[in-house]
Amino acid sequence: MSLTLISFLLTLFLPLTAASSIQDLLRNKGLPAGLFPENVKAYSLDQDGRLEVHLEQPCMAKFDGRVYFNSVVRANLSYGGLVGLEGLSQEELFLWLPVKGIIVTDPSSGLILFDIGVAHKELSLALFEDPPVCKPQENVSENVGRETRECQDQR
Repeated sequence: MSLTLISFLLTLFLPLTAASSIQDLLRNKGLPAGLFPENVKAYSLDQDGRLEVHLEQPCMAKFDGRVYFNSVVRANLSYGGLVGLEGLSQEELFLWLPVKGIIVTDPSSGLILFDIGVAHKELSLALFEDPPVCKPQENVSENVGRETRECQDQR
């Protein structure tokens, strides 16, 4: 193979990297490094800003409360925000609600906004400095989906 072809192939596959690079990407986009857990195995970011993060397996972590990550989390990434999130849910009052967006409008405020559809939560950016430990949870995804559907049906 020629050196040019090898270089081209490397640039194609570099976006699919280990977890440490997802933290760099988040920081470069004005977001805290600890939004995704430490068990990220790969991610991709297309030209339109569509981010897809692959975890080793579905898992449960804790920020200010429990959060559930599907094995694949998708969002539109722009400076200071992840919007149109899919694959991330947060427990609120014994219900699992989908997180629809995560936004940092003013980093100097020290706050990050979680859009959980029915409400917005402002949390301290300090909660997201480091990637959370995420414990495997295979069976939770069924409950997350069921409770989310039940909540939407009640609206």
